[in-house]
Amino acid sequence: MVEQCLKSILAYSDGINIEIIVVDNDSRDNLAEMLMMDFPDVKFVGLDKNCGFAKATNLAIKQAAGEIICLLNPDTELMPNFFPGVLKYFQEHSEVSLLGPKLLNPDGSPQASIRRLPDLKSQILILFKLKNILPQHKYLANYLAADFDYSREQSVDQIMGAAMICRRDLFDKIGLFDEHFFVWFEEVDLCYRVKKAGLDIRYVPQLQIIHHGGASFKLANSLGKQWIFDRSLVYYFWKNRPWYQALVLTLLVPINLCLTIIYVLAFKNKPTAF
Repeated sequence: MVEQCLKSILAYSDGINIEIIVVDNDSRDNLAEMLMMDFPDVKFVGLDKNCGFAKATNLAIKQAAGEIICLLNPDTELMPNFFPGVLKYFQEHSEVSLLGPKLLNPDGSPQASIRRLPDLKSQILILFKLKNILPQHKYLANYLAADFDYSREQSVDQIMGAAMICRRDLFDKIGLFDEHFFVWFEEVDLCYRVKKAGLDIRYVPQLQIIHHGGASFKLANSLGKQWIFDRSLVYYFWKNRPWYQALVLTLLVPINLCLTIIYVLAFKNKPTAF
């Protein structure tokens, strides 16, 4: 998937000066050799252990020289005119600090990529694994932005970390990703800090990317993934929400892990819903 992603970047660079940095979280799949043979101009940062999304991304941001930073998951593919569109948009919208493109499923259908900032009630329902059972519940529907119009450009609370584009000076204003997050909620925390600083996050549907979704995590076991999710959720609340809300979620984590075990045993061939 890294190869697919890089090919799409180069195919649609449209003569723009682009610096590509690939950070490998100890994948052990001969990625370095592939890049050396097929993409010699790509800068490669190989880590000897999996440091998580936040730390790996920060390493790339620190090395990047560009005025605009485009953060992409390896399971993404750019669509035509992406980079010219990004440059034009930032030139015409000086008030926008962070933007999220329209994410598409491989079949071309829109992918849900916008959510509102998490609140206690919605996260309690998620920990009790009711997201797929009661998706229209008012607390879940509000958090998941079920009413969001993906055809219209608009300001949003948070965008998916699979594709985030910003001006470089954003990180000078609010700091880099919080490396206490291994994965999950690091982009939520970043978006929270952007909004707290009074800056604008904009969803821009004319900029489009195919996102295969979750490919990097398919090999991890369900209980392990759930623990990482829970830990990130609780840390986000301890950091950004009232202490009593974080305490409530902390106390619910053991129940959630028990429900995960039950779910895995009952539906062995189905992915766990976080």
